Amino acid sequence: MNVVQLHDKKFTQFIPFSEIDNAIGTCAQKINAEYEGKNPVFVAVLNGSFMFAADLLKKITVECEISFVKLASYHGISSTGSVTELIGFTENVEGRHVIILEDIVDTGLTLEKVLAIFSHKNCASVKVATLLLKPEAYKKDQKIDYACMEIPNAFIVGYGLDYDGLGRNLKDIYRVI
Repeated sequence: MNVVQLHDKKFTQFIPFSEIDNAIGTCAQKINAEYEGKNPVFVAVLNGSFMFAADLLKKITVECEISFVKLASYHGISSTGSVTELIGFTENVEGRHVIILEDIVDTGLTLEKVLAIFSHKNCASVKVATLLLKPEAYKKDQKIDYACMEIPNAFIVGYGLDYDGLGRNLKDIYRVI
């Protein structure tokens, strides 16, 4: 399947699953080496990061936990410019190492909101792991600790990312034509 139609837009295959899986494996190796004996808490930002979180955690060999937060910032193919917290984070992570799992970091608005949630929780550390990073679009100063792949500033779907609800189930990543 090289071209898919979602709503009124067509998308062409951009990144095959094999490349995604290899990039996640490399990221997992780095995290495993850094967090040996530290029992990190992974916090997946829903909905988009669910596939990344699942596949990454399958490759994590250190003792760890996972939790979730749900935020929304997109309507159609563009950011709304604001981030809404739909399901908040209520767990105690004081003194814990937290790794935020994002599907994609583009402007950084969602990431900024997530980091604000953890800024007053007295974590031992807070780091960010993202499947995809758009360096051209990223407008914030927060360091991205683990970026599996860098991509150009194009609208994409698949592997958890959607266009108005459709496309999350695609195994590969597609870009708008």
